[in-house]
Amino acid sequence: MPGFLLHQGATVLCLHGGQAQATAPNPRVMVSGQLVVTQAAPHAVAGCPFSTPGGPLPCVTAQWVTGATRVLVGGQPVLLQDSQAVCTPNGTGVTIAVTQTRVRGQ
Repeated sequence: MPGFLLHQGATVLCLHGGQAQATAPNPRVMVSGQLVVTQAAPHAVAGCPFSTPGGPLPCVTAQWVTGATRVLVGGQPVLLQDSQAVCTPNGTGVTIAVTQTRVRGQ
């Protein structure tokens, strides 16, 4: 499904509200002045409040499971506005709240 490409400055949140940040954006391609993000590299999650003593653990990383089917950067699918990820260690997803709105992919 077509959507806007994710870039390094996109706002990505775990479902509990923790901020996810790209760990390895691609250094060769930029959109709106920021590096694009591919499916290969996970996002690091900070500030996830999902924690109770002896219970659930907060989100630490988000590994992407879907990306673009027709747009590759460095041989890897770029992430799109509708890409899906799974957070570890608890298996929840992410929400892509804000991204650039100039370049679309599929």
